[in-house]
Amino acid sequence: MERFLRESDCHLAISLHNPFPEERLQMMPAEKAYGLQELLALMREQDWSHQRRLSFEYIVFGGLNDSERHARELVRLLSPLECRVNLIRFHEIPDSPFHGATEERMLWMRDYLTRHGVTCTIRASRGKDIFAACGLLHSKAAPSPLSLSGSTSN
Repeated sequence: MERFLRESDCHLAISLHNPFPEERLQMMPAEKAYGLQELLALMREQDWSHQRRLSFEYIVFGGLNDSERHARELVRLLSPLECRVNLIRFHEIPDSPFHGATEERMLWMRDYLTRHGVTCTIRASRGKDIFAACGLLHSKAAPSPLSLSGSTSN
């Protein structure tokens, strides 16, 4: 990450999904290798005030990471940074115990973060109707090659 930041002028989007390291680890095993605290410390050392942009992607799960406690901690962690948070509603996967936040909760979270100085948007969702939205591609089993060709062998 340090090399990327030093040698490029690219924008950076970081998957955050939870502001609490122990909860983030349950959602993202990458927390073990790239801890949130170290990552944020590195981001605070960078100059984000010019053309380069920093954003944090935050998939919102209903009842899992959409509480006021989560929003308060996001504000605490991110307020010193020149950044944007992109809220992304989790798309329900058949047979999964997880569900996305309601529209009202998404709006509440966006408004809470914005009121407290964190630039925030709700990312528009596309592809849900064909199971191609974020998180859904793996949920449908691919048809077998034989069923695609329509042929059978004797």
